[in-house]
Amino acid sequence: MRVRTVQVGRAWLLFTVLTALAGVGLAWLLATPDGPSPTSVVRVFAVGLGAAVFGSAGWQWLQRDERRPALDPGGLWRTTAALAGAWTVAEIVLVVLEAAEAEGRSRFAVAPGTVVDFVRLVSAGRLGAVTVVCTALLAVMSAVAFRRNLPWPAAPVLALSGLALIIRLISGHMSQQTLGSLLDAGHVLAAATWFGMLVALALTARSRGAWSTLLPRYSTIAWRCVWVLAVTGIVNAAIRLGGVAPLVTTGYGRVVLAKVAALAALLAAGWWLRRTWVAPAAAHRMDADASLRRAIGESAAMAVAFGLAAALATTA
Repeated sequence: MRVRTVQVGRAWLLFTVLTALAGVGLAWLLATPDGPSPTSVVRVFAVGLGAAVFGSAGWQWLQRDERRPALDPGGLWRTTAALAGAWTVAEIVLVVLEAAEAEGRSRFAVAPGTVVDFVRLVSAGRLGAVTVVCTALLAVMSAVAFRRNLPWPAAPVLALSGLALIIRLISGHMSQQTLGSLLDAGHVLAAATWFGMLVALALTARSRGAWSTLLPRYSTIAWRCVWVLAVTGIVNAAIRLGGVAPLVTTGYGRVVLAKVAALAALLAAGWWLRRTWVAPAAAHRMDADASLRRAIGESAAMAVAFGLAAALATTA
């Protein structure tokens, strides 16, 4: 009965979809008429799924030398394969929508030739196609590892998922600045680690022992990611805005302020959860159901920031 309760509870992770969309909607209210692009709705799904794949691969890599890993490797590969498959679909839809947007066509009536030309002639299209190839390869690799019970090395999957997350940054606005792409890559990978490892843990941790072993490790990694996020985010915003006034006078600046507020709220929540969740779970004083509920709530809150970030990427 306990296992069934935990499995049913995991369905509440879908609530992160609603909170991510809420983040996009908030960005739209703040940024209009400067953006964001309607493609942000699909972009946030792609980035969120990619982060979950990256996080799942991260747990595989961290457990690579453990004789009795707290998370079942087979379960992790199954989760990674499913998430990577959904990520591939989201990336395909995103390429189609970007092709329609580039041509000024209806997103529901874009011709196949338009998409082909977008991929063949436009840098953003080519990078999108490469991303699709990477995510499809991740899905195949993970599915094969699960079906054949292979001791597949996690490092290539982790590296490939990281590449798929950052490859579009090559042609972003920060790529024109010194070390701009590197800052963007650090920002995205830190966010993916913070969010993705928690989602992967919520999807695969089945026992109190697993939470007690892995949650403290995640907490340490998460705090480091927060500092990387803060530093790279401040530098990115300073370069992009060039002053304090644009924080209020431009749509981009207002969304940046919303992201700062979201990060501050998440920091406060993280500090509180370290005391009320991480410590009791590490001491085996909290069951798996309680840990799962807290992980779902934290993931849903973090998804709002992901929605803001996805919208910010397409805001002028």
